[in-house]
Amino acid sequence: MRQDSRLSRMLHVLIHMGRYDGVMTSDMIAGMLDANPVVIRRTMAGLRDQGYVRSEKGHRGGWTLARPLSELSLLDIYRAVGEPSVFAVGPAYDMPGCPIEQAVNAKLKDVFDEAEQLLLRRFSGMTLADIADAFPAGSPDGSPATGERCS
Repeated sequence: MRQDSRLSRMLHVLIHMGRYDGVMTSDMIAGMLDANPVVIRRTMAGLRDQGYVRSEKGHRGGWTLARPLSELSLLDIYRAVGEPSVFAVGPAYDMPGCPIEQAVNAKLKDVFDEAEQLLLRRFSGMTLADIADAFPAGSPDGSPATGERCS
């Protein structure tokens, strides 16, 4: 099963935006993530709809933060990118009539639900500023001023 990296990628982008002086275009963000600008615009639109970023159209347009990193929790961004599954493992439904498969699935569901609730509580208690603050003052912030990939 392929991992969904939307949350990680958007956290990455938003922290760059918090450290970047100016607007970031979809092309700049796409270059930084080696992604398609259309996908970036679609994802950023979801963040805009939640009030986390702003967009300006036109020649000098692009994306900026609408709120400081300290007001954005991981849970906010997780929800804005569509609440992707947090687990790559899950129950099997190969033999739905089998009582053993039913028991296994019921137990796995309970365990996964409990683990997911714990994870979401942790997400709600951590802001993007908490992550950004892990970079020492004066360290290169990696702002992709030229749209280059982040290294």
